[in-house]
Amino acid sequence: MKSTRRYTLIAIAVLLVTVVLWLSSAPGQTHKRYEIETQVYATPEYRTDATRAIDAYERVMERYMDSSERSFVALAGDLKAISVQLSALDAKLTRLDTRLERIERHLGVVPQPAVSTSDPNAPKPAPVVTAPTSPYRAR
Repeated sequence: MKSTRRYTLIAIAVLLVTVVLWLSSAPGQTHKRYEIETQVYATPEYRTDATRAIDAYERVMERYMDSSERSFVALAGDLKAISVQLSALDAKLTRLDTRLERIERHLGVVPQPAVSTSDPNAPKPAPVVTAPTSPYRAR
């Protein structure tokens, strides 16, 4: 009985070693992979009140410059349209002036002397002010 028990224990030990070796060499177990996701935790940038104010000012100025640019583009378009209208008006006035000149010649109207061509809206030169002379001034 001792020998059968001994053979049984040896058989169980051999069987356990075989199972352990078989499981350790099972397919997919030779190369183990581990996926690790890294997460970087960072503290937000420290901003002072002055930097926030400067950033806000820069944003306001960018909006103002964009608005000004749009206004200038619209103004340029309006000036171009006005220029075309003024050119057409000038051409009509030139034709009217030529027609009136022919009518005056035909009727014998004497041309009037030319009126001053100075701009009535031009600023007048300032009068020259001299310092009063003193009778007690040393000569």
